[in-house]
Amino acid sequence: MEAVAKLNNYPTSPRKMRLLVDLIRGMQVEKALAILEHNPKHPAVPLRKLVISAISNWKAKNEGADENTLIVKTIMVDGARVIKRMRPAPQGRGYRVRKRSNHVTVIVDAAAPKAAK
Repeated sequence: MEAVAKLNNYPTSPRKMRLLVDLIRGMQVEKALAILEHNPKHPAVPLRKLVISAISNWKAKNEGADENTLIVKTIMVDGARVIKRMRPAPQGRGYRVRKRSNHVTVIVDAAAPKAAK
């Protein structure tokens, strides 16, 4: 049975977050946590916390089940609200600055047992 965790309105552009998400998609949870722990990018910390939250949600749903077989089944990054600001520009103009944010959804599940041929 799969478990879900969501991170809403995190103030980083979706493009930057997708760089990290693509690293851990489909991996075993332990490997994903190790990659995120040693990654220097700033969204790695909340993404790691989100994966840990998904693991604990899975544990709450599946009492006594083995958590060593967990994988990151699905992980998605969607755009969220965009805060618009003005920056001074030459000759009295103003340039628009768009401060982007994102929503991240993680789904973890136990890996399907491999069928023997």
